[in-house]
Amino acid sequence: MYPDSLDAMAAAPESHRVLFENYDVRVLETTIHPGETVPLHTHRWPSVLYILATAHHVRRDDEGSVISDTRTAAAPPEPGTTMWLTARPPHTVENVGDSEIRLLNVELKKP
Repeated sequence: MYPDSLDAMAAAPESHRVLFENYDVRVLETTIHPGETVPLHTHRWPSVLYILATAHHVRRDDEGSVISDTRTAAAPPEPGTTMWLTARPPHTVENVGDSEIRLLNVELKKP
């Protein structure tokens, strides 16, 4: 487990907003404006991610190495895409596109 200080809400509150939280789940809205980089953070629980709006972005690990760059793929995922994600270790996300990235992340706190 990662330190509480790296939780998305502690480490990157400018980009993450809690829409709902209880003992079982936490629903986060993530917004990343063009040119912004979300500080190093984690998502400690597995989640369902729903894409509201997207742009090209670069994800880096805690050492700054590129994990993924959507500019080298055909395109970033389309709005309306839903995907399952495991808990995510420390990472940053840089919006290198020309539009806002907006995501809904339903984190499942219970195994």
